[in-house]
Amino acid sequence: MFEPKQLQEVAEGSKVYQESVDKTIAKNPERKAQFTTGGGIPLKRVYTPEDIQSLDYGNDIGFPGQYPYARGVQPTMYRGRFWTMRQYAGFATAEDSNRRYRYLLSQGTTGLSVAFDLPTQIGYDSDDPMATGECGKVGVAIDSLADAEILFDQIPLDQVSTSMTINAPAAVLLSMYIAVAEKQGVPMSALSGTIQNDILKEYIARGTYIFPPKPSMRLITDIFAFCSQNVPKWNTISISGYHIREAGSTAIQEVAFTLADGIAYIEAAVKAGQDPNVFGKRLSFFFNAHNDFLEEVAKFRAARKVWAKIMKERFGVTDKSAQMLRFHTQTAGCTLTAQQPENNIVRVGVQTMAAVCGGTQSLHTNSLDEALALPTDKSVRIALRTQQIVAYESGVANTVDPLAGSYVIESLTKQIEDGAWEYIKKIDEIGGMMVAIEKGYPQKNIQDAAYDYQKSIESGDRIIVGVNKFQIKEDDSDRQLLKVDASVGVNQIKKLQAMKEKRDNLKVKDCLEAVRKGAEGDDNLMPLILDAVRHYATEGEICGVLRGVFGEYKENVVL
Repeated sequence: MFEPKQLQEVAEGSKVYQESVDKTIAKNPERKAQFTTGGGIPLKRVYTPEDIQSLDYGNDIGFPGQYPYARGVQPTMYRGRFWTMRQYAGFATAEDSNRRYRYLLSQGTTGLSVAFDLPTQIGYDSDDPMATGECGKVGVAIDSLADAEILFDQIPLDQVSTSMTINAPAAVLLSMYIAVAEKQGVPMSALSGTIQNDILKEYIARGTYIFPPKPSMRLITDIFAFCSQNVPKWNTISISGYHIREAGSTAIQEVAFTLADGIAYIEAAVKAGQDPNVFGKRLSFFFNAHNDFLEEVAKFRAARKVWAKIMKERFGVTDKSAQMLRFHTQTAGCTLTAQQPENNIVRVGVQTMAAVCGGTQSLHTNSLDEALALPTDKSVRIALRTQQIVAYESGVANTVDPLAGSYVIESLTKQIEDGAWEYIKKIDEIGGMMVAIEKGYPQKNIQDAAYDYQKSIESGDRIIVGVNKFQIKEDDSDRQLLKVDASVGVNQIKKLQAMKEKRDNLKVKDCLEAVRKGAEGDDNLMPLILDAVRHYATEGEICGVLRGVFGEYKENVVL
């Protein structure tokens, strides 16, 4: 990128600069701090053209909307339209969550993002003993199509993009969404949105798995095939680094393990006879926006470059849309503090800027009180306003990839890219991500990184404002928090029982038997699950049938 003469001039200037640094430090020493990124990458005092002299503009940076997509997946990015502004929401009953969704839409949210309660996430109905005490606590309880109808009442599903954070039972919840749309008169071909549907990261970092890896991968590839033919605008998976980062990984590990999961999904789909040029266009990713602004911007740019190369060179993908890494971002829940929670507004603001400067397609901003409880209407409005202020007032959305060419950003992008390739190469040597998970390779690396991060906080090397420095005595007596009453579970069970009494139980029995036979064979399970859902078979009933055929996954604990 630079002529030898220019680099020689920079080298000579660096010597003069270093002399001035030495004199300055002799009088005024630098801070006693570890000058690294949040993920541990050492940071130089100053960056110059020497730090990026090996880069080739065309191959390493390029233009927005062009391979290797370092600068974004669209030629005009936010000058065309802003990212989708989502707010991850769901609590208590379908009625409660529906009110929150309609409130958010009235406040300018441009996409829904559904949070399900823990029983729903792991395939249990609200009346199952395993659900006791958890109904509606960390998300909305959805047992059947009857609940889904209420959840999306008065929300035109042909006009709203919906993201659903659901993994092991993703086929069931997607079927419910399709069935609700049908009742609204909206064909499945008109639906747009995303299901998370990423089971590998559940084994690595999150834990809401049900079935063993092989049948889980079958369900995922069945969804790929079904949606390619019937729901063409739907993103069939959101390959998630978010939870890997929340578990304590570094930025490099987040990129590497997420993309290694993506490789495993591509391989499974190709083995099932599917074309990555087709289903690859509906893959999406989900990343964390952490506190280190520069590192996070570089991380997003590096991830796009690595994935484009994987798709083009490893899988021979020629369709440009299938080479692109499109991603949703959520600000980092693990950075929110219960101490002085108002500080979280600032943290989320920094993380929002990083996601936008990094070129996200969709964004959820966390609320200030989420370290204490589910967010209130007021706190979720502040979180949404944070996105809107960045979009309309900050100016960073007015030019594409505004930090491109920064010596430090380009240097960090290359370092994260190189670090990710090293992990991916190691995973390949182990035998791929499925084998690596069985051996505990990503889990162990994440545990070690999390341990090092926590040690740096406890030693004071890493400052968390309000936690290990700048503490105050706080009065929590007047703090308004959202609480989910225990009566939610009782009422949800009554609704479920009433629904079961009204439905055609003989038809439900036949549908569940068809799902069982399908699971024992090799037919695509999506049409069978969709038929069962249309007749009000519950999530727990469908997952129970699949448990009976597939079994349940038992975690391999790694210490």
